[in-house]
Order: sequence, then structure tokens, then C-alpha cells
Amino acid sequence: MNAPSDPTPAVPDLDPVAAARWRQHPRTESPWLCEEVAARMAQRLDWMRQVPQDWVHWAPLWGGLRGHRALSERYPQAREWLAGEQAEAARRVLAPPPDGWRGWTQRLVGRAEPGPAPVPDGGQGLADLVWANLALHLHPQPMALLNRWRELLRVGGFVMFSGLGPDTLHELRAVHARMDWCPPAHPLTDMHDWGDMLVEAGFAEPVVDMERLTLTYPSAERLLADLRAWGRNLHRERPRGLRGKGYRQAWLDAVERYLPRQPDGSLAVTVEVIYGHAFKPEPRVKLAASSQVPLQDMRAMLRQPRPRS
Repeated sequence: MNAPSDPTPAVPDLDPVAAARWRQHPRTESPWLCEEVAARMAQRLDWMRQVPQDWVHWAPLWGGLRGHRALSERYPQAREWLAGEQAEAARRVLAPPPDGWRGWTQRLVGRAEPGPAPVPDGGQGLADLVWANLALHLHPQPMALLNRWRELLRVGGFVMFSGLGPDTLHELRAVHARMDWCPPAHPLTDMHDWGDMLVEAGFAEPVVDMERLTLTYPSAERLLADLRAWGRNLHRERPRGLRGKGYRQAWLDAVERYLPRQPDGSLAVTVEVIYGHAFKPEPRVKLAASSQVPLQDMRAMLRQPRPRS
């Protein structure tokens, strides 16, 4: 697999090949952390007055299948689209079972077929909401991804996303540094930078906030199992070969010895979750001797009401 060729700036020390492989990693259910963050992100929809008629779930197998079903219930008359990694696989998982067609048919009156549909090739301007849970920090070129989300939106639609912030696993990073090991994960982007990138990508009214979650574990073994379930080390400088049982035991011993503990003796790590949303504004044309305007933007501008004289 070749590294992405998009010219937009890349995230330092994030291996694009490893990131692509992880995003395409076969799965039939979503990691529990993704489902938890999806539920927390859904609470922010209470702030939104707009009721989507169409919404896109980006990378739904990763972003949360339970989260998807919750949004389906929240917007029962909206058409659902799937995009990003493993969209077709997610459609097969989300398709209603044969004994559930009656309820789905009642909910999906007027649709060509029940269940979510993959976004058509080159689909633009088809949704009022792009829902992207814990996706942005896994892409080596986030500006390209933000631009794609903007393309999927109609004018006035909004993107709602989440990602992991730089305080994530800072306790484990300290253990790795103490042992002179490669960092356990690639560097993560600060929420203020996400806000700047939203504006640069052409979004309006960006709102970005964060919260820190403390995860506790009875043992290093349990922590390791969780880390493998909801992530991989995508750092460019990570060791390339298998390191064997000796390294595994050394890692477990170091975590048991140096990772912070709660008063009850459990091991603790931090997860910083960044949430954001922003709207797609009316397109504007930069005046020049010769200007090129995408057809989709021209149609949107022609629909604008004339200003009163």
C-alpha cells in the first residue's frame, strides 16, 4: 500500500501506511471506547436546531454501530448514508434482519430501500450532517479529510466530529520515555489547531471543546488488552519487527511499576477527547481576472435570495 499522495500537510510522525491498515482492519463490532465517545458526542446534538433530512456516518464500523442506531432513532425520517473506511461492510452489519422489515419499512416510508446506503462515488452536497466519531486523529492528512466532509455537506449543513487529543496516554508515554522506548502512539493534535483547520477548510462557526476521561485497570494485562482493542501504535519510529515474549513481559513489569495508581490500587491512564462541530457556509467567489467556481457552489449561490434595494 502506497502512502497517500495528497499535497495537504501531513501529521508529523504518523505512519500513513500503518494508519491506513488500521482504518481498514476487519471488524464486525465497534470498540467500546468508540461507542462511549459516540454517546457523549450525541449529547451535543441537543445544541443543534437543525433536523437533518440526510446524514452521513463516516467510518461507521470504527465510529460506533450502537451510536449509528441511536442516531437512526433520533432522526427517524432522515436518510442515512455511509462513507469512509469499510462503508459497505458496515451496511451489511446494519441491515435489518428479515423479521425486522416491518418496523423498518414503517420508519423508512418513501425510501427506495431500507437501511443505510454507501455514498455514491464523488457524492457531493447530499447531507445536512456528517457524523465522524474518533476518525480525524487517525488520518495522516486531516485537511484533506476536512475538505471531503465539507464536500459531502449541503450549504447550511454541519459536521460533528471527535478525536483524541495530546494528553491521551500521557502516563504511558512517560513510562516509555523512562524505559528509553519509542513512544506508544504518534503525536496528537491540540484542539486549538483543529479549530484553525476547520476555518482553513472553509467551515464557519467552529466550536471545539474537550474532556479528559480517566480509565482504570486492575492490571497491566487488562490495560494491554484494551489498548489492542481500540488502537495501534502508528508512530513512524516504532520497532518494525516482532519483539517477543521478553519485551512483552518487560512492558508489563514497567507499567505495573511506574504507571500512576488510583487510591484503590488500580492503574490509571488519561484519554483526552476533543469534540467539534462547524457549518458549511454559503460559497463566496474570490474576484480575479479569471475565476473558476465549482458547479455545486454556483448552484448554491444562485439559490440565494436577492438583497433588497
